[in-house]
Formats: sequence, C-alpha cells, structure tokens
Amino acid sequence: MAELYPSTPSTPSRRTTLRAAGGGTLLLGLGLAGCRSAVSESGATDPKAAAGPRRGGTVTVAVNSDFTPSLLFSQSGQSLQQRLVFNTLTRYDDRLRPQPELATSWDYAPDGRSITLKLRTGVTFHDGRPFTADDVVFAVKNLQNPLRAAQLRATAAAVTGFDKRGDHELTLRLAHPVNNLFDLFEFMIITDRNSVEDAVTGKRLIGTGPFKLAKWSPGTGLSLTRNETYWQPGRPYLDGVELRVIPQADALISSLRTGQSQLSFNVPGKSLAIVKNNPDLTVTSYDTGAGAYYLGVNTTVAPLDDKLVRQALAWAVDRERLLKQALGGYGLDSAAPWPKSSPAFTETGRTHYTYDPGKARELLKAAGHPRLRLPLLHISLPGDTALAESIQYDLKQVGVDVTLQPTDPATAQKNLISQNMPALWTMGHGFAQVQPSTLAVSAYPFNEAKNTSKFRSAAYTRVVREAWTSRATGAAANAQQSRISDILLDEAFIIDLVIRGNVQVASTTLHGVTLNKFSYLNLDDAYLAG
Repeated sequence: MAELYPSTPSTPSRRTTLRAAGGGTLLLGLGLAGCRSAVSESGATDPKAAAGPRRGGTVTVAVNSDFTPSLLFSQSGQSLQQRLVFNTLTRYDDRLRPQPELATSWDYAPDGRSITLKLRTGVTFHDGRPFTADDVVFAVKNLQNPLRAAQLRATAAAVTGFDKRGDHELTLRLAHPVNNLFDLFEFMIITDRNSVEDAVTGKRLIGTGPFKLAKWSPGTGLSLTRNETYWQPGRPYLDGVELRVIPQADALISSLRTGQSQLSFNVPGKSLAIVKNNPDLTVTSYDTGAGAYYLGVNTTVAPLDDKLVRQALAWAVDRERLLKQALGGYGLDSAAPWPKSSPAFTETGRTHYTYDPGKARELLKAAGHPRLRLPLLHISLPGDTALAESIQYDLKQVGVDVTLQPTDPATAQKNLISQNMPALWTMGHGFAQVQPSTLAVSAYPFNEAKNTSKFRSAAYTRVVREAWTSRATGAAANAQQSRISDILLDEAFIIDLVIRGNVQVASTTLHGVTLNKFSYLNLDDAYLAG
C-alpha cells in the first residue's frame, strides 16, 4: 500500500509563505493543476489519457450523504461540492504555500496587521454579475456572522477593516497578527452576496466556479452543468457533474463497478480491497491528511470530568486493529491529531497512547470507577458504524459498557456545533492538515473558547492564543505547537485514534481530479477519456 503520509519537506520561510509573486499564467497553472499529491495504486498509464484532455461528458460522483444547505459555510462531510460551484481566494500547494485563485497576488505588511490583495479581473458570477472587491468584503463579514457556524469565524473576526482601491484591490486590516490567514482564504467560498439567504436554504447556489447548479433533489443529490463563462479559458472540460446520494456501501460499490458512477471518496476502508482489484477502477490515496477519527468526551458528564478516566479511555482503544479492520489500512494510527504533513507532527505525540488495556483498567480503578456504562453517539454510515463497534468492543474489555446511538450525518454535525453531545461520541475532525493553530481556534471539538467537550482551561487558551497570533518560525514555532499537543494529550477531552487519508476510487476513464486542503473537489481539469 502506498504511504499516505510521506515525510514532510523542510518548512518554507515565512516570507515565502506569506508573499507570492502572483497572477502569471504559469504560476496559476501550477497552483491549480499541481496542488495536491496523490498516489495511484494501479501504477498503470492509460494510453487514452496520454492523448490529452477532451471536452464533454458528465461525471457521476457517488456520495454517502446529501448536501446540507444550512452547513454551506462550515466544513463537514458534505463539503465536497464547494469548489465545483464556488472559487476561493487562494489555494495551498503540498507544502502549505498559497497559490493564486481569485486573488492573483498579495502583500503582507511587515507588522502582520494588514494584507493587500490584488484580485482577478474578468471574473463573473453565474448570473453574469462581475466579481469585485465588495464580494470579498461580504465573504469575510459573512463568516463573522455566528449564524453561519463557520469554523474559521475567529480568524475572519480578526479582520477589522477594509480599504478598497478600485474594484480589484483590497486591503484587509487585522486587529492582531494571525498565522492562519491563508487557511481562511482557502476555506472561504466566494458566494453571491445578493442570494446568500437562498443559498443556505438550497434554493440557489450562485458562485464563480466551473459548474452551475441545475437542480438539488433532497435525498437524491445535486445536478451541476458547465459554466460557459468560467474565467479559466477552455475549462471545465466536462459538460456536467452529478453528485448522487448512495448511503448503502454495497450499492455505492456496485455503482462504481458497473460504471453508473465514475468517482467516490466514500468507499468504506474495509471494502477497498473489493474495488482495488477491479481493472476498470483506480484507487488513489491523497497525502493531505484529510482529517482524523476520534473519540469525543463530554467533560461535564461524571466521571468523565476526571482526566484519569479520560486517559484510561485513551489507553483502551486498539488503534492498529481499528485502522486495519475499519479503514482497511488506509491511514495512520495516532494518539495526536496531526498528519505527517503537519509541522506539528511528532512520533512521540503519535505514540503517546498505545493499546494497553491493563493500564486502562488500573487508571479506572484508581479513579474509583472500575465499571462504567455510557452512551456513544456515532454517524449511521457503514464506515462510521464499524468504527463505533470497534471502540465499543475495546472499551468493554476494560469495564466500560457503551450503548451505541446511531445518528444521521446532518444531525450529528448540528449536535457537534451546538455542544449537544452525550457522554461519548465518535466522528471525524478536520483542520489538523493546515496551520496547526487553526485546529485549536476553529475546529468544533478543539476550540479553546467553546468546544463540544465543554472543556475549558486557562492554560489551554493561553498557549493556543500565543501560537495563533505568533510570527515565530523554526524552533520557536515548534515549541508553541508542542505545548498545544501536550495539553491535548494530557487532558484527553478529544481522544484521537486514526489519521485518515482521502482515498479516491475512480473509473480509469476519469482523469485530472484534485482536492484542496479542505477536501473540496476540483474538476477544473478533469476529463473523460475512453
């Protein structure tokens, strides 16, 4: 199996990261076409692909849950379609260096208190309205709105002023430096400010992206058609995209094997062996660190308010078996949230908790709770159910009996946001694959100010805020990240289990698929051959 998380190259300098000579055709091409590493397990070269891109055809993407309009501005399992309809300002390459998209270049002030963006000209929304600096101002203010439930709201809120110089140059003034501004720029979709309320109800989705919404059929999926006035000349190649909801794993796999679907990122890990040997399908693993599966703990529910009990749970789970059985070996067993591509990753953190049921039982006994009975919420999809069942089995071995509570994805996400979780839950989290500070100021499970576990700590807040607003690099930055990791591991209010990679299953006729750091699907350069 291809290694999902290769060793991280040396971290680029801050000046390289924060400034880019942008706007040239060559730089733009590198930013969009070569932005994400992926390793195909087939190793084969398709002669039809070598003939070059061809125009036409519709790609059907099999997804296991429906588009949820109310979560449009938050990152979740329903975010795959974001980059099909909308653009973002910038886009990271594999080394977390921002590349141009709707912003062609930028200049950070030396004190980190402002950034000036030059914006792409000649871009129009799907309804024909020109894209201008006002749309960027709206996008930032929109994420500042607490009703949008956007994970990067704290970063958006650091923007306190806007200075426009015509329609295509804009300076953002910041209340204080933040080291994850380009995370915001890649996360923040640029929506039409005149129809945003229709967007969050699913009535209209108007962006500047390569495809336009033709129809949303709740429970069935999205139908998208080519944007004939897209700002990238000659793109997209495809006539359209269908995102088809197929929640049952067997049916989803069947749709791929029979050619009814050409692409999916939702084949359960333990089922990947079935499709891997199909000559008409290609399995590709992305090294972006798509997120992690974790065990969440509500620290207001006794005895989970005792960190000894939480640490016992962390020792009780067999991460290696979970990785193999629930995820088919695709990922990295880890007690810390960071993928190997993150500057915060350390092998010491990854192995801080290993499988030690004896130690788990000792800690539970020392805390005075040798037997416990607790509920465990999980998403009612095949892969998530397998994960929950594995956790249930492990916890039972140390005297913790859990009752599974299956929940649909949209409800689970809303409960996560509203802090309405039972004693235990298991889900996936993102945001460890970008700047490390983003996880602790943005992700719902980890947010230092308001997290789903209801964990509060002055020490945690202090180290997170220091890292977020710091301009440190090298050893100093590593030390800040290490302090965050130390608290996460010691307090164990979120118990990380497996870093998962995005695993793409695609027809051998489909080429040019990429993902951004937030797992937004990019089909600008995708085409069908054969």
